[in-house]
Amino acid sequence: MTKIKFCGLTRDEDIRAANRLLPDFAGLVFAEKSRRYVDPERAREIREKLDRRIKTVGVFVNADISFVTELLRDGVIDIAQLHGGEDDAYIRELKKVVDRPVIKAFRIDSETDILRAGAGAADMALLDSGTGGTGKRIDWYLADMMTRPYFLAGGLTPENVGDAVMTLHPFALDVSSGIETDGHKDEKKMAAFMNAVRDAERKTEKGIEK
Repeated sequence: MTKIKFCGLTRDEDIRAANRLLPDFAGLVFAEKSRRYVDPERAREIREKLDRRIKTVGVFVNADISFVTELLRDGVIDIAQLHGGEDDAYIRELKKVVDRPVIKAFRIDSETDILRAGAGAADMALLDSGTGGTGKRIDWYLADMMTRPYFLAGGLTPENVGDAVMTLHPFALDVSSGIETDGHKDEKKMAAFMNAVRDAERKTEKGIEK
């Protein structure tokens, strides 16, 4: 079953919607320049209110390792997602301090980017079109070249995510702006996104059975 991550939760309404829909992951953005930024105190509140079946993913851009490890150790986040210039040495040092899953985001513009994503030190790669939350779709032809499981991000919406599932079969889908209206999470779009993913999976299974 394809995993789903709703990224950029900030409001209590977002939390309630997530608890009703139960995505696999909820993303909390710790990059201060993002309009979806939450500080550690607010992140703790969100974690306390979120259903425990939902794993929290902290999204960071060139943060100090000590800041990331503190949030992991305190249980505020379960997974670290790195969206800056963090290299393999950073990732190895982070995992040496606290052995938790790490996702590294890669901007995908060429086959070379795919090779980098496939060979990185992180537990999982995330394929995106930029720094995250831009709503711009990546080239699916390039994404299809990935040789290990990955998170697919970049321009996903309830309207196109079914095609992504049936075409690419990613491990997980990461969506933010595609489930928003006027800059805020929209529960109807969140539900539509999840329904589209599950419908696509059912169609794929029927195709295999035939």
